[in-house]
Amino acid sequence: MTAETVVGRVAAARHRITVRGVVQGVGFRPFVARLAHELGLVGFCGNDEVSVFVEVEGAPAALAEFARRLRADAPPLAVVVDVTVAPAAPRGDDEFRIVDSLHRPGARTLVPPDVGICTDCARELADPADRRYRHPFVNCTNCGPRYTVITDLPYDRPSTTMARFPMCARCAREYADPGNRRYHAQPICCPDCGPRIFAEADGRRIGGDDAVLERVQREITDGGIVAVKGIGGFHLVCDATDPGAVSRLRARKQRPAKPFAVMAADLGAARTICEIDAAETDALTSPARPIVLLRSRSGSGVATGIAPGLDELGVLLPYAPLHHLLFAPVPGSAVRPPRLLVMTSGNLGGEPLCFDNDEARERLAGIADVFLLHDRDIAVPCEDSVLTVVDGTAAPIRRSRGYAPLPVLLDRPGPTVLAVGAEVKNTFCLTRQDFAFCSAHLGDMGSLESRLAFDRSVSRLSALQDVRPDLVVADDHPGYSTRSWAEDFGERTDTELITVQHHHAHVAALAAEHRLVGTPLLGIAFDGTGYGCDRTVWGGEFLTIGEELLDARRAGHLQPFALPGGDVAVRNPARVALALLRAAGIDTATDLPCVRALPANERGLVTAQLDTGLGCVRTTSVGRLFDGVASILGVRHRVSYEAQAAVELEALARTAAAPAELPMPVADGEIRLAELMGGLVDGVRAGTAPAELAFGFHCALAAATAALATDIADRAGVGVVGLTGGVFQNRLLTALVRVRLEDAGLRVLTHHVVPPNDGGLSLGQAALGLATLARRARTDPISEVPR
Repeated sequence: MTAETVVGRVAAARHRITVRGVVQGVGFRPFVARLAHELGLVGFCGNDEVSVFVEVEGAPAALAEFARRLRADAPPLAVVVDVTVAPAAPRGDDEFRIVDSLHRPGARTLVPPDVGICTDCARELADPADRRYRHPFVNCTNCGPRYTVITDLPYDRPSTTMARFPMCARCAREYADPGNRRYHAQPICCPDCGPRIFAEADGRRIGGDDAVLERVQREITDGGIVAVKGIGGFHLVCDATDPGAVSRLRARKQRPAKPFAVMAADLGAARTICEIDAAETDALTSPARPIVLLRSRSGSGVATGIAPGLDELGVLLPYAPLHHLLFAPVPGSAVRPPRLLVMTSGNLGGEPLCFDNDEARERLAGIADVFLLHDRDIAVPCEDSVLTVVDGTAAPIRRSRGYAPLPVLLDRPGPTVLAVGAEVKNTFCLTRQDFAFCSAHLGDMGSLESRLAFDRSVSRLSALQDVRPDLVVADDHPGYSTRSWAEDFGERTDTELITVQHHHAHVAALAAEHRLVGTPLLGIAFDGTGYGCDRTVWGGEFLTIGEELLDARRAGHLQPFALPGGDVAVRNPARVALALLRAAGIDTATDLPCVRALPANERGLVTAQLDTGLGCVRTTSVGRLFDGVASILGVRHRVSYEAQAAVELEALARTAAAPAELPMPVADGEIRLAELMGGLVDGVRAGTAPAELAFGFHCALAAATAALATDIADRAGVGVVGLTGGVFQNRLLTALVRVRLEDAGLRVLTHHVVPPNDGGLSLGQAALGLATLARRARTDPISEVPR
């Protein structure tokens, strides 16, 4: 295939190479140039909107080695999707050079995510002899903001929010030097030409980097709350060891109990508050720098109000230069810097993240005592990602900064589909060719601000990818605001809308993530709420999927029970407990904690609802089952955030030395409840430790789940079982189910790319949308055959 000609005594050839993937903004072109020089090759390379293009010429053996190392030795932040090589006629170049970017109408490259500060830049930040000493925006090709500063493609400085900061002569020289690690680093800057930080406090503006940082550190030391503008948006920050400051932050942010994340100054500081194994260390220190859920140490000094009722902390390390400066002594200052900071999203509960200075001044005015601001715009808001480590492998809880907008690679190219996601933990997904781009986390869609943020984000990603959807996909639930948005969008743009069932989309997301679309499998979707095909609330479903992703069958489920008051019950697990006990025919005497937790009038109301069925909906929700069990055991009767009762029940179960023996039979495709409820109540009345009962509940549910799944898989002839839905964020339950299924010889799938909760739903919706269009493409020609 290689075109060759003879040059002197050497047979020279030329290859035209295209590299697709995340290959812009990660030092790929300098890497290509260095590799070509090392192998004695000539030619050129450059960017266009879709790839890095390369032409190399030289000895065939060197060309083969060049192609191999393009992928094998790529820069650490590069994600090479594919490399295509085609022969070309030799031209006899005399050197290898990097050429200007080319523009190809209609083509788009992949946008890289933000990356935490690298070791080299951190060293410069701390070196008084370096010209970027204490510069809050130090970065290079290997680190710094990407997605949050990009305004258009290709990824060149004029298409970033750094465009308003002209490079000084020294930065320009580094930018143009292929041997420098800042070669073509688009956010390159220094104290002479870069953005500036400033503070606002008590109605006055404070300038000068060290004066700003000293003022902020003093505020934190004195128990104040600071709004800090970072890379992807604002954080609200206070001393994590100060119970008073944490309490004030909770009151002002209107977030009574949901855990706060803690940023530790370094890995050593993190180890003083949590137990961290090797896999968790890798996750914490990875370029994405996510929040990692870690087992907290007792007596660590962290305020108990940070994660009340839990045995874990969400911990992250500094990922921006400004974060490092918050933890570093200010030269000449007597203020002692913090070691542990609460670092929570800059917003009120239920609102989207603040990312603009004026917006933060307005929306955070009642929360923050001091504002630490800067003058670099954030093009795309991006919250911190959250993950946990299960059996040595990272599992996402929230996929955002550091990961978004990296695409999920699909099995084959297809039309463009826009999937609008769920109502809570919202993300949306846009497909282009064989890529599925899941947005950064947008959160709950209950507020007008959230819906406006959703609208902006869809417009922005569509423009960045330069696509217009052929199909819009929404959830079946008629009350979701995302469905309303999709209906309106469809009418405005004359784009067809389809809706899909919630748990079908969960299972489809898992299949798409594992590139198993087309493989029959059994999906177990356990979560809190999903609109069922029978218009009841589903959430404990076993769905078989055929070779066609659209062919799904409900093959099993949790025994349905009444949910008194619908969404009101979600906030009151004690009401769910009464409903579960009623379903089991158990007397709700006042000796039970869940009964005592309800005032007489509320108890009467719930009883009347259960008697008449008025205001009740039927549900198979495993999430609600966890709520009710938590209340029966006295763990939690009211919640202030989603899944609070369930996560506290899991935490309690982890403290048990052994599980209580509890029955949970399976019959006629249902996991039955009566025996379990009876066992729990007997245990409570017998004085069995709640931890043993909590552990026993997990074991009983896992055994019943595995038994039903194994039976369905055998009858359906499938060997793959997927675990999806928010309940499978419960690591204890997931591990127990997995072991039983694998012991039965089944292959078990869990999520590693998108979250199992509703944050991953949009990927599944998109996959179902593509499957719908693919089926039509196959069947439409048949319908056109004349009769």
